Amino acid sequence: MEARLRTLYKSEIKNNLMDKYKYTNVHQIPKLEKIVINCVTRDAVTNGKIVENIVGDLATISGQKPVIARAKNSIASFKLREGQALGASVTLRGARMYEFLDRLISFSLPRVRDFRGLNPKAFDGKGNYSLGIKEQIMFPEISYDKIDKVRGMGISFVTTADNNEEGRDLLKMFGLPFREK
Repeated sequence: MEARLRTLYKSEIKNNLMDKYKYTNVHQIPKLEKIVINCVTRDAVTNGKIVENIVGDLATISGQKPVIARAKNSIASFKLREGQALGASVTLRGARMYEFLDRLISFSLPRVRDFRGLNPKAFDGKGNYSLGIKEQIMFPEISYDKIDKVRGMGISFVTTADNNEEGRDLLKMFGLPFREK
């Protein structure tokens, strides 16, 4: 069974973008390439068990095993050693990416307290969007009783769009609730 948002992309979003931007080729239409979820914390320097909790949370949220992020250099003033685990990240593509995006839009973002929409200025100039989350408990998969500490994470939406306007239109058509400027 195909993900709901993938079907929406193929049936409606592609046609709407083709009409709006007058593309001459279907391969010019922007698409969502991947979603990267990462969580890195400074507390992992003093307590190695924290990374295991981050890996567990990310695996629960994404349905995929995270990759552990390690320090590249030793920095004595931060008590950081080369190769020390600092956090984890997950790259979602294909069906898992669309399932995660659907759950994020439908269940997780509406659970955020005092949510007024996503910042429309968090694009990087190439059509990619980054979203910062202050607490991982906004995801219904995470049990509040089982977390050791409330942590934030970053979610990056990587698109094939050429500029911010095309990327914003693509993500808006998927249903991401951007607030008005």
